[in-house]
Amino acid sequence: MNKKIVTGIFIFFVVTAGILTDIQAQLTSLNPVNVNNKKTGTAAAVELLIPVGGRGMALSGANIATTTGIDAMFWNPAGLARIENTAQGMVSSMSYIADINVNYGAVAIGFGSFGTVGMSVKSLGFGDIPLTTVDDPEGVAGRTFSPAYITVGATYAKRFTDAITAGINFKLISEQLHRVNGKGVAVDIGLQYDGVAGIKGVMMGVALKNMGPEVSFNGPGLYRKATARDSRRPEQYYSSIPSSWELPTSVEIGVAYKSTFGEAIGYNVASSFAANSMFLDSYKFGGEVTYALGNISLAGRGGVDMLDTGPDDENIFGPTFGFGVKVKTQALDITIDYAYRTVDYFSSNNMFSLKFGF
Repeated sequence: MNKKIVTGIFIFFVVTAGILTDIQAQLTSLNPVNVNNKKTGTAAAVELLIPVGGRGMALSGANIATTTGIDAMFWNPAGLARIENTAQGMVSSMSYIADINVNYGAVAIGFGSFGTVGMSVKSLGFGDIPLTTVDDPEGVAGRTFSPAYITVGATYAKRFTDAITAGINFKLISEQLHRVNGKGVAVDIGLQYDGVAGIKGVMMGVALKNMGPEVSFNGPGLYRKATARDSRRPEQYYSSIPSSWELPTSVEIGVAYKSTFGEAIGYNVASSFAANSMFLDSYKFGGEVTYALGNISLAGRGGVDMLDTGPDDENIFGPTFGFGVKVKTQALDITIDYAYRTVDYFSSNNMFSLKFGF
Protein backbone atom coordinates (compact mmCIF):
# COMPACT_ATOMS: atom_id res chain seq x y z
CA MET A 1 0.00 0.00 0.00
CA ASN A 2 2.80 2.42 0.84
CA LYS A 3 4.40 1.82 -2.55
CA LYS A 4 1.09 2.56 -4.28
CA ILE A 5 0.77 5.86 -2.42
CA VAL A 6 4.31 6.96 -3.25
CA THR A 7 3.88 5.91 -6.89
CA GLY A 8 0.73 8.05 -7.06
CA ILE A 9 2.61 11.04 -5.64
CA PHE A 10 5.38 10.57 -8.20
CA ILE A 11 2.90 10.44 -11.10
CA PHE A 12 1.25 13.60 -9.76
CA PHE A 13 4.60 15.43 -9.78
CA VAL A 14 5.40 14.37 -13.35
CA VAL A 15 1.97 15.45 -14.63
CA THR A 16 2.27 18.79 -12.79
CA ALA A 17 5.66 19.43 -14.39
CA GLY A 18 4.15 18.87 -17.83
CA ILE A 19 1.24 21.20 -17.07
CA LEU A 20 3.55 24.01 -15.89
CA THR A 21 5.70 23.69 -19.00
CA ASP A 22 2.63 23.71 -21.28
CA ILE A 23 1.19 26.81 -19.55
CA GLN A 24 4.45 28.70 -20.04
CA ALA A 25 4.51 27.74 -23.73
CA GLN A 26 0.94 29.04 -24.17
CA LEU A 27 1.75 32.33 -22.45
CA THR A 28 4.69 32.88 -24.77
CA SER A 29 2.71 32.04 -27.91
CA LEU A 30 -0.20 34.29 -26.93
CA ASN A 31 2.10 37.18 -26.00
CA PRO A 32 5.06 37.21 -28.43
CA VAL A 33 8.01 38.67 -26.53
CA ASN A 34 11.74 38.10 -26.49
CA VAL A 35 11.75 36.38 -23.09
CA ASN A 36 10.88 32.77 -22.39
CA ASN A 37 8.64 33.52 -19.38
CA LYS A 38 6.80 36.84 -19.31
CA LYS A 39 6.04 36.37 -15.59
CA THR A 40 9.71 36.65 -14.61
CA GLY A 41 10.16 39.39 -12.02
CA THR A 42 6.54 39.35 -10.82
CA ALA A 43 6.79 36.75 -8.03
CA ALA A 44 6.63 37.45 -4.31
CA ALA A 45 8.98 35.89 -1.75
CA VAL A 46 11.77 35.23 -4.24
CA GLU A 47 14.07 34.78 -1.22
CA LEU A 48 12.68 31.23 -1.16
CA LEU A 49 14.87 30.52 -4.20
CA ILE A 50 18.15 31.62 -2.60
CA PRO A 51 20.19 28.45 -1.91
CA VAL A 52 21.46 27.36 1.50
CA GLY A 53 24.09 24.77 2.39
CA GLY A 54 27.55 24.58 0.83
CA ARG A 55 27.19 21.11 -0.71
CA GLY A 56 23.97 21.78 -2.62
CA MET A 57 25.12 25.15 -3.89
CA ALA A 58 28.47 23.74 -5.07
CA LEU A 59 26.48 21.22 -7.13
CA SER A 60 24.32 24.05 -8.57
CA GLY A 61 21.19 22.46 -7.11
CA ALA A 62 21.50 19.31 -9.23
CA ASN A 63 21.30 17.22 -6.05
CA ILE A 64 17.52 16.70 -5.96
CA ALA A 65 18.05 12.92 -6.06
CA THR A 66 21.14 12.71 -3.81
CA THR A 67 20.62 15.27 -1.04
CA THR A 68 20.33 13.64 2.39
CA GLY A 69 19.96 14.59 6.04
CA ILE A 70 19.58 18.13 7.23
CA ASP A 71 20.88 19.53 3.90
CA ALA A 72 17.80 18.13 2.19
CA MET A 73 15.33 20.35 4.05
CA PHE A 74 15.86 23.08 1.45
CA TRP A 75 16.55 21.04 -1.70
CA ASN A 76 14.21 18.04 -1.37
CA PRO A 77 12.51 17.28 1.98
CA ALA A 78 12.37 13.56 1.17
CA GLY A 79 16.14 13.34 1.74
CA LEU A 80 15.73 14.28 5.41
CA ALA A 81 14.56 10.70 6.06
CA ARG A 82 18.04 9.48 5.04
CA ILE A 83 19.65 11.22 8.03
CA GLU A 84 22.88 9.48 9.08
CA ASN A 85 22.79 10.51 12.76
CA THR A 86 20.15 10.54 15.47
CA ALA A 87 20.23 14.36 15.37
CA GLN A 88 21.87 16.99 13.18
CA GLY A 89 22.38 20.73 13.38
CA MET A 90 23.50 23.11 10.65
CA VAL A 91 24.34 26.77 10.15
CA SER A 92 25.33 28.47 6.90
CA SER A 93 26.13 31.98 5.77
CA MET A 94 26.46 33.43 2.27
CA SER A 95 27.52 36.78 0.88
CA TYR A 96 24.84 37.28 -1.77
CA ILE A 97 24.50 40.03 -4.38
CA ALA A 98 24.34 43.77 -3.55
CA ASP A 99 25.91 43.29 -0.08
CA ILE A 100 23.03 41.10 1.08
CA ASN A 101 23.90 38.42 3.64
CA VAL A 102 21.89 35.19 3.81
CA ASN A 103 21.99 33.33 7.13
CA TYR A 104 20.44 29.93 7.76
CA GLY A 105 20.10 27.58 10.72
CA ALA A 106 18.40 24.20 11.08
CA VAL A 107 18.04 21.23 13.44
CA ALA A 108 16.68 17.76 12.73
CA ILE A 109 15.96 14.71 14.90
CA GLY A 110 15.17 11.16 13.87
CA PHE A 111 12.38 9.32 15.73
CA GLY A 112 12.86 5.79 14.45
CA SER A 113 9.93 4.34 12.55
CA PHE A 114 7.89 7.52 13.07
CA GLY A 115 10.18 9.51 10.78
CA THR A 116 12.43 12.57 10.99
CA VAL A 117 11.41 16.07 12.06
CA GLY A 118 13.30 19.30 11.37
CA MET A 119 13.03 23.04 11.94
CA SER A 120 14.80 25.81 9.99
CA VAL A 121 15.13 29.60 9.88
CA LYS A 122 16.49 31.67 6.98
CA SER A 123 17.00 35.42 7.19
CA LEU A 124 18.32 38.09 4.84
CA GLY A 125 20.43 40.98 6.11
CA PHE A 126 20.33 44.14 3.99
CA GLY A 127 22.09 46.54 6.37
CA ASP A 128 20.95 50.12 6.87
CA ILE A 129 19.41 51.78 3.79
CA PRO A 130 18.99 55.60 3.58
CA LEU A 131 15.34 56.58 3.99
CA THR A 132 13.99 59.00 1.40
CA THR A 133 10.46 60.37 1.35
CA VAL A 134 8.39 62.85 -0.66
CA ASP A 135 9.27 65.54 1.90
CA ASP A 136 12.95 64.47 2.06
CA PRO A 137 13.86 63.00 -1.36
CA GLU A 138 17.60 63.40 -0.79
CA GLY A 139 17.65 61.80 2.65
CA VAL A 140 19.09 64.92 4.30
CA ALA A 141 17.60 63.92 7.67
CA GLY A 142 19.93 60.92 7.75
CA ARG A 143 17.20 58.43 8.61
CA THR A 144 17.66 54.77 7.68
CA PHE A 145 15.65 51.56 7.59
CA SER A 146 16.59 47.89 7.41
CA PRO A 147 14.30 45.38 5.65
CA ALA A 148 13.69 42.08 7.47
CA TYR A 149 13.01 38.96 5.41
CA ILE A 150 12.57 35.78 7.46
CA THR A 151 11.38 32.29 6.49
CA VAL A 152 10.63 29.68 9.18
CA GLY A 153 10.24 26.06 8.13
CA ALA A 154 9.01 22.80 9.67
CA THR A 155 9.86 19.55 7.87
CA TYR A 156 8.70 15.96 8.24
CA ALA A 157 10.12 13.02 6.27
CA LYS A 158 9.63 9.27 6.43
CA ARG A 159 11.32 6.22 4.97
CA PHE A 160 8.67 3.92 3.48
CA THR A 161 11.09 1.25 2.26
CA ASP A 162 14.85 0.93 1.98
CA ALA A 163 14.55 2.59 -1.43
CA ILE A 164 11.69 5.09 -1.11
CA THR A 165 11.45 8.18 1.08
CA ALA A 166 9.03 11.11 1.06
CA GLY A 167 8.87 14.41 2.90
CA ILE A 168 6.93 17.64 3.32
CA ASN A 169 8.10 21.10 4.33
CA PHE A 170 5.84 23.90 5.64
CA LYS A 171 7.18 27.48 5.49
CA LEU A 172 6.01 30.72 7.05
CA ILE A 173 7.11 33.80 5.10
CA SER A 174 7.54 37.25 6.62
CA GLU A 175 8.74 40.33 4.70
CA GLN A 176 9.07 43.73 6.32
CA LEU A 177 10.09 46.76 4.26
CA HIS A 178 10.01 49.86 6.47
CA ARG A 179 6.32 50.12 7.43
CA VAL A 180 4.91 47.59 4.94
CA ASN A 181 4.59 43.91 5.84
CA GLY A 182 4.07 40.88 3.65
CA LYS A 183 3.03 37.46 4.94
CA GLY A 184 2.52 34.11 3.29
CA VAL A 185 2.78 30.35 3.60
CA ALA A 186 4.38 27.80 1.28
CA VAL A 187 4.66 24.02 1.10
CA ASP A 188 7.28 21.72 -0.44
CA ILE A 189 6.65 18.03 -1.15
CA GLY A 190 9.43 15.66 -2.15
CA LEU A 191 10.11 12.06 -3.10
CA GLN A 192 13.34 10.09 -3.54
CA TYR A 193 13.88 6.62 -5.00
CA ASP A 194 17.21 4.78 -4.64
CA GLY A 195 17.90 1.90 -7.00
CA VAL A 196 15.72 2.90 -9.96
CA ALA A 197 14.77 -0.08 -12.14
CA GLY A 198 16.70 -2.29 -9.72
CA ILE A 199 20.04 -0.74 -10.73
CA LYS A 200 22.29 -0.11 -7.75
CA GLY A 201 23.51 3.48 -7.53
CA VAL A 202 20.84 5.01 -9.79
CA MET A 203 18.71 7.52 -7.88
CA MET A 204 15.72 9.69 -8.75
CA GLY A 205 14.20 12.63 -6.91
CA VAL A 206 11.14 14.82 -7.45
CA ALA A 207 10.25 17.98 -5.54
CA LEU A 208 7.21 20.25 -5.91
CA LYS A 209 8.32 23.46 -4.20
CA ASN A 210 6.82 26.74 -2.97
CA MET A 211 3.15 25.91 -3.37
CA GLY A 212 0.75 28.22 -1.60
CA PRO A 213 -1.62 31.20 -1.82
CA GLU A 214 -0.53 34.62 -3.02
CA VAL A 215 1.44 36.79 -0.61
CA SER A 216 -0.55 39.77 0.70
CA PHE A 217 0.79 43.10 2.00
CA ASN A 218 -0.41 45.66 4.53
CA GLY A 219 0.85 48.23 7.02
CA PRO A 220 0.88 51.99 7.74
CA GLY A 221 3.42 52.52 4.98
CA LEU A 222 0.53 52.16 2.52
CA TYR A 223 -1.31 55.19 3.92
CA ARG A 224 -1.45 58.29 1.70
CA LYS A 225 -2.74 61.79 2.38
CA ALA A 226 -5.57 62.77 0.10
CA THR A 227 -8.76 64.83 -0.12
CA ALA A 228 -11.94 62.98 -1.04
CA ARG A 229 -13.71 64.29 -4.14
CA ASP A 230 -17.27 65.62 -3.79
CA SER A 231 -16.92 65.64 -0.02
CA ARG A 232 -16.55 68.17 2.77
CA ARG A 233 -14.00 66.04 4.56
CA PRO A 234 -10.58 67.64 5.13
CA GLU A 235 -7.36 66.11 3.88
CA GLN A 236 -6.73 62.84 5.70
CA TYR A 237 -4.95 59.49 5.40
CA TYR A 238 -6.34 56.76 3.15
CA SER A 239 -4.98 53.23 2.84
CA SER A 240 -3.83 52.12 -0.61
CA ILE A 241 -5.05 48.65 -1.57
CA PRO A 242 -1.96 46.63 -2.56
CA SER A 243 -1.91 43.75 -5.00
CA SER A 244 -1.08 40.24 -3.87
CA TRP A 245 1.56 38.25 -5.76
CA GLU A 246 2.13 34.60 -6.59
CA LEU A 247 4.84 32.43 -5.09
CA PRO A 248 7.68 31.12 -7.31
CA THR A 249 6.31 27.58 -7.59
CA SER A 250 8.46 24.98 -9.33
CA VAL A 251 8.64 21.28 -10.10
CA GLU A 252 12.12 19.75 -10.04
CA ILE A 253 12.99 16.28 -11.32
CA GLY A 254 16.49 14.90 -10.83
CA VAL A 255 18.47 11.73 -11.55
CA ALA A 256 21.89 10.71 -10.31
CA TYR A 257 24.39 7.88 -10.32
CA LYS A 258 26.81 7.14 -7.49
CA SER A 259 29.56 4.54 -7.23
CA THR A 260 33.05 3.94 -5.84
CA PHE A 261 36.60 3.33 -6.98
CA GLY A 262 37.97 0.86 -4.49
CA GLU A 263 37.28 1.42 -0.80
CA ALA A 264 38.42 5.03 -0.39
CA ILE A 265 37.17 6.94 -3.45
CA GLY A 266 33.54 7.58 -4.21
CA TYR A 267 31.83 9.72 -6.83
CA ASN A 268 28.41 10.77 -8.03
CA VAL A 269 27.09 12.66 -11.03
CA ALA A 270 23.70 14.33 -10.96
CA SER A 271 21.37 16.36 -13.13
CA SER A 272 17.94 17.90 -12.70
CA PHE A 273 15.34 19.88 -14.59
CA ALA A 274 13.29 22.64 -12.95
CA ALA A 275 10.02 23.85 -14.46
CA ASN A 276 9.50 27.28 -12.89
CA SER A 277 6.11 29.00 -12.96
CA MET A 278 7.51 32.51 -12.37
CA PHE A 279 11.01 32.21 -13.79
CA LEU A 280 12.99 30.55 -16.55
CA ASP A 281 13.21 26.78 -16.69
CA SER A 282 16.65 25.45 -15.84
CA TYR A 283 18.87 22.44 -16.47
CA LYS A 284 21.32 21.69 -13.67
CA PHE A 285 24.39 19.45 -13.74
CA GLY A 286 26.77 18.61 -10.92
CA GLY A 287 29.46 16.17 -9.85
CA GLU A 288 31.22 15.20 -6.64
CA VAL A 289 34.30 13.13 -5.77
CA THR A 290 34.99 11.98 -2.20
CA TYR A 291 38.07 10.48 -0.58
CA ALA A 292 37.95 8.72 2.80
CA LEU A 293 41.09 8.67 4.93
CA GLY A 294 40.29 7.01 8.23
CA ASN A 295 37.89 9.20 10.16
CA ILE A 296 38.33 12.09 7.71
CA SER A 297 36.51 12.44 4.40
CA LEU A 298 37.33 15.03 1.73
CA ALA A 299 35.06 16.11 -1.12
CA GLY A 300 35.46 18.19 -4.28
CA ARG A 301 32.41 19.47 -6.15
CA GLY A 302 31.35 21.45 -9.20
CA GLY A 303 28.20 22.30 -11.09
CA VAL A 304 26.41 24.55 -13.55
CA ASP A 305 22.83 25.86 -13.81
CA MET A 306 21.83 26.49 -17.43
CA LEU A 307 18.69 28.60 -17.86
CA ASP A 308 16.37 28.33 -20.85
CA THR A 309 16.96 31.94 -21.90
CA GLY A 310 15.38 33.95 -24.71
CA PRO A 311 17.02 36.81 -26.66
CA ASP A 312 16.30 39.33 -23.89
CA ASP A 313 16.83 36.99 -20.94
CA GLU A 314 20.03 36.89 -18.96
CA ASN A 315 21.56 34.51 -16.42
CA ILE A 316 23.90 36.40 -14.09
CA PHE A 317 24.94 33.28 -12.15
CA GLY A 318 27.76 31.17 -13.53
CA PRO A 319 29.42 27.84 -12.63
CA THR A 320 29.82 26.74 -9.02
CA PHE A 321 32.71 25.05 -7.24
CA GLY A 322 33.30 23.85 -3.71
CA PHE A 323 34.80 21.41 -1.27
CA GLY A 324 33.89 19.67 1.97
CA VAL A 325 35.66 18.17 4.98
CA LYS A 326 33.99 15.69 7.32
CA VAL A 327 35.54 14.51 10.59
CA LYS A 328 34.04 11.63 12.55
CA THR A 329 34.66 11.29 16.28
CA GLN A 330 33.12 9.08 18.94
CA ALA A 331 30.93 11.94 20.18
CA LEU A 332 29.88 13.70 16.96
CA ASP A 333 30.47 14.22 13.26
CA ILE A 334 31.64 17.63 12.06
CA THR A 335 31.26 18.72 8.42
CA ILE A 336 32.51 21.95 6.87
CA ASP A 337 31.38 22.81 3.34
CA TYR A 338 32.34 25.74 1.12
CA ALA A 339 30.81 26.86 -2.18
CA TYR A 340 31.78 29.55 -4.68
CA ARG A 341 29.55 30.86 -7.48
CA THR A 342 30.56 33.32 -10.18
CA VAL A 343 28.21 36.27 -10.70
CA ASP A 344 28.03 38.91 -13.44
CA TYR A 345 27.80 42.61 -12.44
CA PHE A 346 28.14 41.76 -8.71
CA SER A 347 30.74 40.20 -6.46
CA SER A 348 30.87 36.41 -6.58
CA ASN A 349 28.88 34.46 -3.99
CA ASN A 350 30.73 32.70 -1.17
CA MET A 351 28.98 30.29 1.17
CA PHE A 352 30.22 28.49 4.27
CA SER A 353 28.21 25.90 6.15
CA LEU A 354 28.92 23.96 9.33
CA LYS A 355 27.08 20.77 10.24
CA PHE A 356 27.07 18.69 13.43
CA GLY A 357 25.83 15.11 13.73
CA PHE A 358 25.12 13.48 17.11
